[in-house]
Amino acid sequence: MKHSLKITLVLLVIFLLAQFIGLAVLWNYIDAEQSMLEGKTVFKEGLVKEPTVKEQTYFPFIVLGAILIGTMFLFLMMKYKLMLVWKIWFTLAVVVALDYSFNAFMWEGFALALALGLGLWKVFKPNVWIQNGTELFIYGGLAAIFVPLFSLWAGVVLLVLISIYDAYAVWKSKHMIKLAKSQMKAKIFAGLFIPYKLGKLKKPKKGEKTVKKKVRTAMLGGGDIGFPLIFAGIVLKEIGLWQALLIPLFAAAGLWVIFWKGDKEKFYPAMPFISAGCFLGLLVVWLIGMI
Repeated sequence: MKHSLKITLVLLVIFLLAQFIGLAVLWNYIDAEQSMLEGKTVFKEGLVKEPTVKEQTYFPFIVLGAILIGTMFLFLMMKYKLMLVWKIWFTLAVVVALDYSFNAFMWEGFALALALGLGLWKVFKPNVWIQNGTELFIYGGLAAIFVPLFSLWAGVVLLVLISIYDAYAVWKSKHMIKLAKSQMKAKIFAGLFIPYKLGKLKKPKKGEKTVKKKVRTAMLGGGDIGFPLIFAGIVLKEIGLWQALLIPLFAAAGLWVIFWKGDKEKFYPAMPFISAGCFLGLLVVWLIGMI
């Protein structure tokens, strides 16, 4: 196994919590009355309105292009050591996502204040608890931004494109591995990281400096959480609630395959396995619907 059973279960539980919290965020943004009147899912004011079918066709390629451009900017900031710019950019992204997520459950002013406080804490004074705790809510906010833009077909294309890119970036170019390591070193990581043990200070002998032990850490990238949630959100919008709730279970099963079959010394692209799980979940939804 790639990780111990305990760490694997922790990762899977947090992954599923992020998926279901994200779906709850989307559910709270649905205008139930207007949806009944129009016979389709309508989101409340404040979210992006659903584009035309022609526009939806291009969005998966636009998202992939944005990821490529963003990755280039990250490497440039790493090369020229523009850490403050990187931190400000990352903070803005975190605050916006958290604000969208919290605003689904609370007053807008309080949601923004909470998002700003947690975003600054996450970036400038990070620790394991704030890192993983905020990850539970960030992707619900991102889903609230992106789900209205996609049809089901566009969502399928998005997962296929992201899976191909993820496989290339990890297995071929390996730049995703370098990026993940750089993020961890800079303590600006988008995703989950679970230490096998919370780093404890080794008690120094008299005259020695305090040394912190190096602790093995399990990681899961933010895209591996965000993209299956966006797909589940599209299923919620296009098909229904219980059908959407099935998708994360199958996505988690795809993730489990990597942890079960993976070697602890190797890096693996998670999205091809997670996407396969999402597609299997969608197939099950359709089969159940035919009964």
